[in-house]
Amino acid sequence: MQRAIERRGIPTVSISVALDVTEHAKPPRAVVLPFMMGHHFGVPHHKQLQRDIILEALDHLVEAKESGELKFPPYKWSQARKEGKAIQKSLESN
Repeated sequence: MQRAIERRGIPTVSISVALDVTEHAKPPRAVVLPFMMGHHFGVPHHKQLQRDIILEALDHLVEAKESGELKFPPYKWSQARKEGKAIQKSLESN
């Protein structure tokens, strides 16, 4: 689908958590995150991380120099999960 959109002159970027699938599909551009399947934007309620991931994708949309270029932001699932638990605990105590 991305390639069809790109043929119409609209640039696209994927956000992926499955490197093997992304390498096989060969999207025009992709940001690959080391998160669990289904957690493309990290953990619930972690607004800053979700915003940062969107900004990473938008930056890659502009900065990618060739088709098929992958970007690997420096996020870690363990850190995102730890921060997410703290956010969840904070929300529950309010």
